Amino acid sequence: MIRKLIRRVFGLGDAEPETFPLEAHGIRRENISYGSRKVCEILQSHGFHAYVVGGAVRDLMLGVVPKDFDVATDASPEDVHRLVRRSRLIGRRFKLVHALFGDEIVEVSTFRAAAPGEVDEETGRVLRDNVYGNRQQDAARRDFTVNALYYDPATQTVLDYHRGVRDLKRKVIRIIGDARARFREDPVRMLRAVRLAAKLGFTIDPKTRAPIRELADLMGNVPPARLFDEMLKLLLSGHAKACVQRLRAEGLHHGLLPLLDVILEQPLGEKFVHLALAQTDERVRLDKPVSPAFLFASLLWHEVLAAWKARTDAGEGRIPALYAAMDEVLDKQTDKLAIPKRYTATMKEIWALQPRLENRSGRRPYGVLEHPRFRAGYDFLALRAESGEASGELVEWWRRFQDGTPEERAELLLPAREGGEKRRRRRRRRPGGAPGPQDAGPPPVLAD
Repeated sequence: MIRKLIRRVFGLGDAEPETFPLEAHGIRRENISYGSRKVCEILQSHGFHAYVVGGAVRDLMLGVVPKDFDVATDASPEDVHRLVRRSRLIGRRFKLVHALFGDEIVEVSTFRAAAPGEVDEETGRVLRDNVYGNRQQDAARRDFTVNALYYDPATQTVLDYHRGVRDLKRKVIRIIGDARARFREDPVRMLRAVRLAAKLGFTIDPKTRAPIRELADLMGNVPPARLFDEMLKLLLSGHAKACVQRLRAEGLHHGLLPLLDVILEQPLGEKFVHLALAQTDERVRLDKPVSPAFLFASLLWHEVLAAWKARTDAGEGRIPALYAAMDEVLDKQTDKLAIPKRYTATMKEIWALQPRLENRSGRRPYGVLEHPRFRAGYDFLALRAESGEASGELVEWWRRFQDGTPEERAELLLPAREGGEKRRRRRRRRPGGAPGPQDAGPPPVLAD
């Protein structure tokens, strides 16, 4: 009894797992994906142990359909790659195998030892981790108890070393082992705790939650590209609004979107961000496509607005100031969060369309309508109107214009002065033929 208590205090779990038969968990082998079932069958037929692990087992026990399935085994990555015909070796810090079955990719990992591999002495972060071990050690290395469940398709049983089934029933997110040490090994675990709690509607165990605010600065040691991947999972979880609120409550938002706290403190900005997150959650729940670029453009828009206004107040031209403001804001973000260029390019196009959508005269609306990002720019304008910072009448005009016949569009166009277009003025030539400065108006004024 004392030995079992010591093992649990130090996160080692029980020497033998608690075994739950089919009647206790309800997961039939038909409930898991074809690819994960096939990987387990192949490896087991060659004398290896193989289990479906992690979030898939957790979700199935909660009655949720998993998005992907992972497999853990005592076979080495090289053995898995050799036995599974369509597969590839990936990873440096964690060497894994991706097994390919049509559109499905099954991630296969080898059991890892309880002691990590290469560790940064200053931060405690694990840098390289290809030290292999047994199933019990592998369970001890997993992040949370609800993710340390092993499902064997052959026997349809669930193996539990760390009372994960109990925590599922209690709706608790609890880290395995000492929270401070585990967060130092991998600070991203703090993000995952928040994401899981928000996604599942669980509470975070007090001992797991206690050191998060204290260790939040460790997020600065996480590579920006990896941080972006985790942030994307969080924002596209279908519970983005709850996740952001939890991030703020735990003091983690400074390490992700450094400007998010500033945005959320602005009355209009806070409403705008919450609407964007709520719309994203709704689309995820309805299984509709979601654009990460649109979401990040929404999160950072009010910082772009502030930087834009500061530049025009200093005398810069309206459009050059907008592009400079975009770069300024994105440069601050990419220090901590490596937003890929394929997203930042789209974000800039959405932002740049906003002043162009104000113009409703001449031939310009036709050019805007043909822009490849028009729909995203229009949806962004509608979001701004819903939050109270843009004109609802302008949104309605563009709705009618894009849906109208050629005759109806022509009738909708406003005279040049009403449409906000300035008359073209002849540019005075300076001595030597250089054109004079161009007139530039301020950024859009936020609606009251």
